[in-house]
Amino acid sequence: MPPIPDSGRLAGVDFGTVRIGIAISDASQTIASPLETYNRRSETLDGEYFQNLAKTEELVGFVVGLPVHMSGDASEKSIQAVKFGTWIFEQTQVPVAWIDERYTTAMARQMLNQSKMSPKKRKSMLDKLAAQILLAAYLDSGNQDAASLDD
Repeated sequence: MPPIPDSGRLAGVDFGTVRIGIAISDASQTIASPLETYNRRSETLDGEYFQNLAKTEELVGFVVGLPVHMSGDASEKSIQAVKFGTWIFEQTQVPVAWIDERYTTAMARQMLNQSKMSPKKRKSMLDKLAAQILLAAYLDSGNQDAASLDD
């Protein structure tokens, strides 16, 4: 898989089997903003969604959260996330990198619990905020903490 370029918009992906949080960076790859939570429907419709996202947002890369165990070992969910990122690349031909996302959902949940939002609004924000946190971590790391898997 080709490396992610140093400039251009990126999408952060908080992988889930039901919902997927999406965040977007600016073209200089310095700011991450939550975009939306996508509810998975079918492989065909999901493929169309990511193809359209890559095109309309002019993405140069996807950063997929890798939910590893606290020890750093792979989990069943992290294996699924790697397969999902590979699938995104096959659908879009946009390079993918993975980043450790062990604490992103907990951080997002803590931030939302401190807000004055209703429980329903917090739930709708959780996945896209987790995606923003993992994308921001990728940007802050200078992209060095990411794993770029070769085919």
